[in-house]
Amino acid sequence: MTGRTALRARRNARRAAGYHVAGAAIVFFFLAPFAVMLMASFRPRSETALPPWPLSGMSGLSVDAYRALDTFGAGIWHHMLNSLIVSVATVVLTVAISLLAGYGFSRYRFPFKNVLFVLIIVTLMIPFQSILTPLFIILSKLGLNNSLLGLTLVYVTLQLPFSVFMMRNAFDAVPKEIEEAARIDGARDLGLLARVLFPLVLPGVVTVAIFAFLNAWNEFFAALVLLSSNDKFTLPVLMTAVRSSRMGAIDWGAVQAGVVVMVIPCLLVFLLLQRFYMRGLMAGAVK
Repeated sequence: MTGRTALRARRNARRAAGYHVAGAAIVFFFLAPFAVMLMASFRPRSETALPPWPLSGMSGLSVDAYRALDTFGAGIWHHMLNSLIVSVATVVLTVAISLLAGYGFSRYRFPFKNVLFVLIIVTLMIPFQSILTPLFIILSKLGLNNSLLGLTLVYVTLQLPFSVFMMRNAFDAVPKEIEEAARIDGARDLGLLARVLFPLVLPGVVTVAIFAFLNAWNEFFAALVLLSSNDKFTLPVLMTAVRSSRMGAIDWGAVQAGVVVMVIPCLLVFLLLQRFYMRGLMAGAVK
């Protein structure tokens, strides 16, 4: 028995070592581009076009790329603020609307409920690029063209089908007995939703918020079409100017610095909320 136990322990150790080696290789594979991008953004301007490795060839660290990035458009901080305003507003409106819609589809009965829900989901199959022209015309009629508010409303509209689907699944996963007990204790619709159900569907809310933020922060095509003033551009649109540069010469250091600036908020949001994200994706999968 002792020999078998020792053999089993060695096999388990080798298996665990293999898992760790494979995991480390996968982590390196995914993190290496970020490391190269980060180091390239701190290279002196004279070395930005050099190969990323080896790093020993660097003459030192420099923030020239970030200084150069601030010379494009209205300045990196101005365009970052535009992106932040649009992204946060998109998150707030998307969460508020999808929370109420998901609760309604999950708990109430009304005519053509299932038909309406299917129509909402079907819109996910329509490429949003194909409806940008009608959206452009509608915003022009409403006086919201070339405005951050108009762009936010477009992002919310595009994000709602997935968000409503997620929130309906989240509410479906909550036992109705909890809601019935709260109603017996005197809770009513909005109070019940805010004080009792909201904490239970928080993973779904966080998942919706993460998707809404990432899509609004990184979206390029709609912002390019719907915004025409330089001071209204978001970060993805600004990056086209950095990429094109002046007189055909590309400042690769500024490009890498811009990518770093765009990636950091996305990483922070995901890392801070990832534990809710995985639970939110599974909400409603098992009853």
